[in-house]
Amino acid sequence: MVTPDDGAQAGREATQRADGSPMTDVRIARGNIYLTRETCEQFFTGIESVALLRRDAAVQIVPLQRGSAGGLLLKVRNAHGDRVIHAQEFLRGNGFIDDFVERVVPARWDPKSASLVLADVPRVAPAR
Repeated sequence: MVTPDDGAQAGREATQRADGSPMTDVRIARGNIYLTRETCEQFFTGIESVALLRRDAAVQIVPLQRGSAGGLLLKVRNAHGDRVIHAQEFLRGNGFIDDFVERVVPARWDPKSASLVLADVPRVAPAR
């Protein structure tokens, strides 16, 4: 279960993939995407809102510049500075699981799309 004080445990410090792109872990639970302060400092410095996009079985977190309209807030979650994105509507609307089970998914920075890409986000099984 995600609690207000355990955000520091939410992701490991960013490391690098074999191709040199930075990567980290991100938690998803109850329709929320939890980002550590360290992840936000590395990938979203000075960013207050983001856009979420579906990319096959992945979710892209795209930083939005100040003054741009729309997007989802990167809300401060605790005194440590961890952040949360309330993404229930996006996850449900795009067929991703948004239940109470906490899931840790790998994330990597994609310089081509200038976004943090969450891989292996579980999908809802299609109805038969």
